[in-house]
Amino acid sequence: MTAFARADHWPVSAIPAAYLRPGTGSFTEFLATAEPHLLPGSRQGSDAAPLAVPHATTIVALTCADGVVMAGDRRATMGNIIAQRDIEKVFIADSHSAIGIAGTAGVAVEMVRLFRLELEHYEKIEGVRLSLDGKANRLATMIRGNLGAAMQGLAVIPLFAGLEEGTASEPAGPGRIFSYDIAGGRYEEHDYFAVGSGSLFARSALKKRYEIGADLATAVRLSIEALYDAADDDSATGGPDVTRRIFPVVITVTAGGAVRVPADDVAAVSEAVLAGRLLHPGG
Repeated sequence: MTAFARADHWPVSAIPAAYLRPGTGSFTEFLATAEPHLLPGSRQGSDAAPLAVPHATTIVALTCADGVVMAGDRRATMGNIIAQRDIEKVFIADSHSAIGIAGTAGVAVEMVRLFRLELEHYEKIEGVRLSLDGKANRLATMIRGNLGAAMQGLAVIPLFAGLEEGTASEPAGPGRIFSYDIAGGRYEEHDYFAVGSGSLFARSALKKRYEIGADLATAVRLSIEALYDAADDDSATGGPDVTRRIFPVVITVTAGGAVRVPADDVAAVSEAVLAGRLLHPGG
């Protein structure tokens, strides 16, 4: 039997050096050293032509008295074609934060997965969770690492939101929203924000409907109203699809944690919005 017959008898010399060095709190930095080809966007050639790939569209986020709400439509487009009707673009990042994606869908979903691993890895290595600002900064670094692919048309523009987790002696912080540019610039937004092809219309809707200090239920309704208005004027944004039972993905982040709103509850709110628009098309 050779030394390579069983995995638990592999000689140390067969293990890449990067796996033997003391760990770092950043999983992304570890990947860049050990397996750089696994990073989002790293598999594109420097002179590759722009690819026809699905793009995710509109994400909205708004703060409320209880924390923050993030919602996204379900349509992905490829040029003038609807590539997918039920894509999910909003995800729970960790216990007290959420992330939404706009831009090249495949690269964006890969980045979200890596970001979630990054947060989990840091907690395991350091024994504490990153602060909300720390999470936002880590995401900015990952976006900056995708700049080469973004320059080829494979851009990813996330929206990040959450709050600081409370302790026994200190209450949870207020809801906060962070936006980014393709170079990794990080910007804290106030009250509400939207990204994606329908963001102009979504922000315009929130500008008129947003209520400072609104409760969670009101904020959820406002997010769906904003997505409806975005879909009304932007062909790349999908509105509530009652026939196929496809409705927005909505995540709430409060002191109790990040929770995806049940599909039936989102459907009920969406149908109420649609019923209201039958009477008042302008909202």
